[in-house]
Parts: sequence; structure tokens; C-alpha cells
Amino acid sequence: MKELFKPEDIERKVILILKILHESPEPLGARVIARRMSERGVELSERTVRYHLKMMDGRGLTQLVGRRDGRIITEQGLNEITDARVQDKIGLSISRIDVLSFKTTFDVKKKRGLVPVNVSFFPQKQFADALQIMKPVFQKKLAVSSHVAIAAAGKKLGDIAVPQGKVGFATVCSIVINGVLLKHGIPIDSKFGGILQMKKGKLLRFVELIHYAGSSLDPSEIFIRGKMTSVRDVVKNGDGKILANFREIPALSRNLVERVVDDFAGTDIHGVLSIGNIGHPVCQTHVDMNKIGMILAGGLNPVAAAYEEGFDVDNKAMSTVMEFEKLQKVETL
Repeated sequence: MKELFKPEDIERKVILILKILHESPEPLGARVIARRMSERGVELSERTVRYHLKMMDGRGLTQLVGRRDGRIITEQGLNEITDARVQDKIGLSISRIDVLSFKTTFDVKKKRGLVPVNVSFFPQKQFADALQIMKPVFQKKLAVSSHVAIAAAGKKLGDIAVPQGKVGFATVCSIVINGVLLKHGIPIDSKFGGILQMKKGKLLRFVELIHYAGSSLDPSEIFIRGKMTSVRDVVKNGDGKILANFREIPALSRNLVERVVDDFAGTDIHGVLSIGNIGHPVCQTHVDMNKIGMILAGGLNPVAAAYEEGFDVDNKAMSTVMEFEKLQKVETL
């Protein structure tokens, strides 16, 4: 256990544990924390995690609640995340993409398997009205899929618990494209999330972007909170700004990618908005040599539309996986 006594390693693990606790609406024990750290590429035994937690309790970063070893993050712990070194923050977004891509088991032919989802929390009293705002966005195919899931307070969507007073709403994340292509042996380079301008229903250009490798937050969460979208306008007249993601694939894989995308058509997953030509810009975005640019719809576009209308919503983008066959068509809600 000599890694425990390297200051740099300790601080890195402490920050990751704090982030995991911050992302959870309920107390977590050492076993669950160890599992979630493993999902992010950090292997620690349950016993070692418990050692770190006791040290963090002493520093006032975490607090033991209940009889078992469940912990919550304290106000001081939240400040520690905010003040964490830049190098500890960078790359977490791209890491989540890699983890969720690997966890995706969706079979396009059988229409079943695990798909990555975004989870959004709405106040219970607002959800019915917010849903009426979101449905037209799904109908315009500005989301990745019209298959969704809802859960009441205390229930779970994947491994995400819904807080008291909230309704949980899960939407399919565009990472499902990454995951399925990965299972077909096609490497995909996730470049950035951005704001895509549309004109008369046609894709025009990216007007804002955030590279995944340089952000600890999902770009969509940032753009929604910044009120930088106009998804409702796109639904009404085809002009406006939506959430979208930019990927690159090897030029040699184009035919196989197109076949997989065609297979997606029968599954109610329609996240691919555009596939470019070898080395040619897509929506005025540079593409590397021997690569092909691909634009994917943002899974949180319906939620962005609700936020534009003033509904209070808390998003956990790229948060977990769920079985596709347990999702339901949004029009049935």
C-alpha cells in the first residue's frame, strides 16, 4: 500500500472520491466508491478507499452518516473540488465518454442491450408541463432517440438515484454511437461538444465549442446553463441553435459506418446528423487528413428546450447506462 504515502497520488484520489460523492444524491460506502473509481481507471481496494475516507473525515471533507460507512461530501469538500489543481480537472469528460462507450452493449439488430443515458431532474410540480415542451423536440428528431425513462423520487435511473421532490428523466446519449461503432471495431475520436447553428432546418456551422479533453464537465451542461441554445426556435421555424457533438472516424471505415448508421434507422436511434467526406470540413469545422467528420445530435436538446422556457432542471450528462428495452417512447408518457 505504498501508494498511500505519495502526496500527489493521495490528492488525486481524494479529488476523485469527492467528485464521486458530489455526483451522488445519496450517501455512498467504500465498496460503491471503489467500483466507481475503477470505472474511471483508478483501481483501489475497498479497504484502501475506507482508509482514504477516514483521512478525509479528519480533514472535514467528508462526513459519516448512519451506522454504516456511508459518506456525504461537506461544504469544505465542495470547496476542495472547486480549488483543485487544473491538471486534476482536465480530461474527466473524455474519460467518461470512453467508460460509457465501453459499457455500451446495445445490439442494433436485436434492439436490446445497455445504452448510455443523460439523467435530468425536474421539480415534481413542473415535470408534466416541461414534458409538453420537450415532446415536439423529440418529434423533430433533434434528440438521439425518442425512447426515454422516468423515475419518481427515491427510485433509480441506471445507478443514479432521484432526489426527494424531483422526477428523474433519462434521455439516450449520443455516446451510444461511439459504443456501437467500437463494438464493430471502428475507433472514433470524440473531439468536442458545441452549439450548432441551423438555418431553414439545415445544418450551418458550429458557433461555440468546448473540447472534451479540456473540460471536467459535459459541454452540453455548460451551454444549457449559459442559455446559449434556441432549440424551441428550431422546432418552430428551423432557425436557431441546438446542442451537437463532433466526432472523427478513419476514412477507411466509412462504408462500415454507413451500414451501421442505416441499421440504427430501425431502432429509433437517429443521432447522426451528418457524415462528411475524407479530409473535408463539416459545417465549417476542420477535419484531419485521412479522417471523416461526423456530427451527432445532443441528447439533451429536449431538456435544453425546457430550460429555455424557464423550467428548473439539474442535469447529469453522460451519467450512466440503462437497458434500451426498458425505455419507452416519449409519446406514450
